[in-house]
Amino acid sequence: MAMMNGWQFLSILGSLNVTGPLGVAIAVWLLAGKSWRLTLNWCLLFGAGMALVVGTKVAYLGWGLGVPELQFAGISGHAMRACAVFPVAAYLASRHRSLEFRYWTTGGGVLLSLLISVSRVPVLAHSWSEVISGAGLGLAVAAAFIWSARTEHHVVMGRVLAVLCVPVLLMAPRTEQAPTEQWMRDLALYLSGKDKPHQRTWQLGPPKNGSHSPLL
Repeated sequence: MAMMNGWQFLSILGSLNVTGPLGVAIAVWLLAGKSWRLTLNWCLLFGAGMALVVGTKVAYLGWGLGVPELQFAGISGHAMRACAVFPVAAYLASRHRSLEFRYWTTGGGVLLSLLISVSRVPVLAHSWSEVISGAGLGLAVAAAFIWSARTEHHVVMGRVLAVLCVPVLLMAPRTEQAPTEQWMRDLALYLSGKDKPHQRTWQLGPPKNGSHSPLL
């Protein structure tokens, strides 16, 4: 039970309630430092990652476009967002410290994001293929941004980012989770013109009264 509660808590850290505001906090922090190029890069990269997540989910819900052999019905949004946001936040918050400290801090962000990604499997929200694709996409977003930021020096101090992020991490687990699954279903039905969304043809974990696990 304690282990499951731990996975559930990690899963909450990857929810849109947490990663969405953190993604915005990163953009605000970059704007505060007048890092216009990095702000644009972050918004484009994170936005592109989100678009791919939504596209794959809508494609499955609306038209059944997935890979049943791999139990793939769409990229995990939790995994993508976590693997994009936490490593970038850790890197930016530590960029004015020593190189060794920056490596350890960024590595901690990567480790946390991977744990959040893995948590989606035991809570029966995603298959391994969906989690791996989400984590891979998110880490690609983070790596591309960090690479573009390696020569940028005109940014504000990391403690400003901490001030923006800490309240989100403290308050988000206590707030009602955003109905992302319903949003995806509504969008898929609107675009496909169908009455019902396409359901998974496989079961994630032990059967639970014929219910289906959330896609986001």
